[in-house]
Amino acid sequence: MSATAATEQRPLHALEAEEVVATLDGDAEEGLSAGQAATRLAEHGPNTVEEDEGPSRLAILLHQFTSPLIYLLIVAAIVTTLLGEYVDTGVIVAVLLLNAVIGYTQESKAEASVKALMQLAAPRARVVRDGEEREVEAVDLVPGDLVLLESGSKVPADLRLLSTRSLEVDESLLTGESTAVRKHADPIDADTYTADRANVAFMGSSVITGRGRGLVGATGTDTELGKIAEQVRTEEQPQTPLQQRMGRFANLIAVLVVSAAAVSFALGLAVGEPAGDMFMLAVALAVAVVPEGLPVVFTVALALGVRRMAARRALIRRLPAVETLGSTTTIGSDKTGTLTENRMTVTEVWTFSGVRTVDGDEEAFGEGDGDAEGGDAVDLEDGLRAVLLAGVLANEAQLYRSDGETRTEGDPTEVALLVAASRLGLDPGRARRRAEAHLELPFESDRRFSAVVADVDGDPDDRRVLVKGAPERVLDMCTAADGADELAREAVLDAAADMAARGLRVLAMAHGPVADIPVDDRDLAFEGLTFAGLQGMLDPPRQGVPESIRACADAGVRVCMITGDHPETGLAIARDIGIAEEGARVVTGAEMERLDDDELDGFVEDVSVYARVAPDHKHRIVKSLQRRGHTTAVTGDGVNDAPALKAADIGVAMGRDGTDVAREASDMVLTDDNFSSIVAAVEEGRVTFDNVRKVTFFLVSTGAAAIVALLSTIPLGLVLPFVPAQLLWLNVVTNGLQDLALAFEPGEEGVLRRPPRRREEGLVSGLLWERAALVGVVMAIFTLVLFDWQLDRTDSIEQARTVALSTMVVFMGVHLFNARSLHRSLFRTPLLSNRFLLVAQVLALGVHIGALYLPATQFVLRVEPIDVRAWGLIVAASLSMIVVNELHKLVRKPAYV
Repeated sequence: MSATAATEQRPLHALEAEEVVATLDGDAEEGLSAGQAATRLAEHGPNTVEEDEGPSRLAILLHQFTSPLIYLLIVAAIVTTLLGEYVDTGVIVAVLLLNAVIGYTQESKAEASVKALMQLAAPRARVVRDGEEREVEAVDLVPGDLVLLESGSKVPADLRLLSTRSLEVDESLLTGESTAVRKHADPIDADTYTADRANVAFMGSSVITGRGRGLVGATGTDTELGKIAEQVRTEEQPQTPLQQRMGRFANLIAVLVVSAAAVSFALGLAVGEPAGDMFMLAVALAVAVVPEGLPVVFTVALALGVRRMAARRALIRRLPAVETLGSTTTIGSDKTGTLTENRMTVTEVWTFSGVRTVDGDEEAFGEGDGDAEGGDAVDLEDGLRAVLLAGVLANEAQLYRSDGETRTEGDPTEVALLVAASRLGLDPGRARRRAEAHLELPFESDRRFSAVVADVDGDPDDRRVLVKGAPERVLDMCTAADGADELAREAVLDAAADMAARGLRVLAMAHGPVADIPVDDRDLAFEGLTFAGLQGMLDPPRQGVPESIRACADAGVRVCMITGDHPETGLAIARDIGIAEEGARVVTGAEMERLDDDELDGFVEDVSVYARVAPDHKHRIVKSLQRRGHTTAVTGDGVNDAPALKAADIGVAMGRDGTDVAREASDMVLTDDNFSSIVAAVEEGRVTFDNVRKVTFFLVSTGAAAIVALLSTIPLGLVLPFVPAQLLWLNVVTNGLQDLALAFEPGEEGVLRRPPRRREEGLVSGLLWERAALVGVVMAIFTLVLFDWQLDRTDSIEQARTVALSTMVVFMGVHLFNARSLHRSLFRTPLLSNRFLLVAQVLALGVHIGALYLPATQFVLRVEPIDVRAWGLIVAASLSMIVVNELHKLVRKPAYV
């Protein structure tokens, strides 16, 4: 928050109320005048967050042509046009357009991260100006404005509170924590962590209960919400690992194109070949090396991954992000609402008579909807009824049934007390109806307890004060205890400490008789009370999360918790779900403030729990992990998560309970808000990459065969076995049908037991380059032998080239089955597990055979029908592909490729 020059060394939250008024040149009673407001509005600008219009539809379309592989195809189209090979140009352009249409369809939704933030800003605000209360547009608020808050209102700017009355604010959108924050107006330490500034109400938060007054300390982009918006707006979207691999692959292909063309041209000239023929050879090589069909199949494979992930409750917003989770090495997860249920729950009740656990799976029947005798289901003597009754009566929350469902209103902590009483047999509705309340004291931070004076069970002779609050504070009021001969203070404190060490939030309850109906709380003497017991509560882990954490560990993926909650709570939950072990180190946001990036990089891989972190801390953790070479996924549901979600390699937002801000900043949205769905998405991501790798290996094998065959013609003194149009036909039409089928391959067994791929690992591994070269050489040898044999038989170059092209088509048809698994034997891969592949195989061969007989394709491709003898030799030779691949898989057997 801003401050004047006189106190710029001391932030507003560290100042007394009078100093705040002076610093902001405001008025705690009359507010600003209309003239002052107009002047400051002109000086500071409107109270809005700068909007990002996002990419236009034209920009999205043009983005489809920015891949390095696409650049190669554009160059090939230009060269073939200059050479007058217009048919070849048309085929390449068709490929470019098809790829653009598919990509544009999937990515046509414009980014709207900061627009979603604006939905959190209050459209109107209640202020005092010129001594009068009035409503104004929130956009017109200025520093120094006196703003009034009440239950249900949304905080319109960052306010330094001047006075409060039982004011509780829900800041979960900003901090990610579900517990409402009790606010006050007292000054606090200047170095207080943002989430702990209890005298500040932040823009975008909501008032749960109570009232308050405060001066606007910051508006627009100067607010905490505005700072997050600016961070999201300026954060660059990182390239996904798959995009990086595709870029490196395209660069390698470009080098191969230039090298092969240069070598062939130089060799040809050296042996006396005409320069024109050598130029055509160079063009043919370029067409052979560039896998024209890969961009389309790459896009289709990702789109299929999107569909499979959607069926498993994970929606992908950016196509390349489909594979990223499969490469992820670290997942940084928010705690509240992601690993936990975002619902405070009492798990145990401690009294001197013993400990009662509360079954979190048991349905809370709601007020007035339980057993008619539920109010007497437990005895007062054992202290249990007293501790539950205090939690019910000194409570402003509501629990009821509506449309067959249990519904709640009020502070999550107080709701948890009602639910616990209901589950243990005390009907909250019946207890409240029977108890006539005479005085209620809401919780105040300086008092540290709340209380109610009531006639328990409607009996004026049993008028009691019932108290709930901090254990130390409640103990100070007590001289006796239910279920014990004397009050053992140390036993209570030890029990409370044990609960706190396990991450529970602990409240103590007490009660005592009151003789007269008090006029106000000053007539009450909070002493001589009877201690009833303790209730411990927490936000419980989501069902299935511990199993998902173990599955991530098996997949080589480390999960760390990044939370705004307290260190003890975060570590306790982390231990329960398997993220951290007993005694694990917890790093807080305050510690991170004292560290530079190098120091953070030194331990970021060893820490599994980060607590009390602000948005910029989470952002730094992501960047640090990326600098250490990790592919990082970040989950979250609140506004506070948005910068880190956008900076991560893949941001995973919650779709049901998450905010629009988080969803729009993310790459993937979980429709069921379940961390467990991430494991399914990791599996699908790995399957998608496997299929992209299979397709690439398949096409690289074709390119390798064509390169070897074409380069071999120079020393062998042969004419070119292919013309460019035939290579395009092979790459785009026949191979296009076959490689498209590989995108439909189901996942292989054990895909989640592999370690994540290294970020620097290529799209095609070294082992697969080796196999592709071996396959290419064998394929090229048989192709040239059959080409020369047919040329000698028929003395027809068209016949010879038709045999060469058909040999490549059939060879690739056989090789297609080898490529279905990159490490498993062809004979162990179920034939019918990918029925589309069988259909594609038949179509590819049928289309090619048909092209040999249709006049139009005969003209374009320069092909002719061939006889049965030639077909027999082609089929016999193609079976060598099975032998070569099986031997290589047997001899060079990797853990995975």
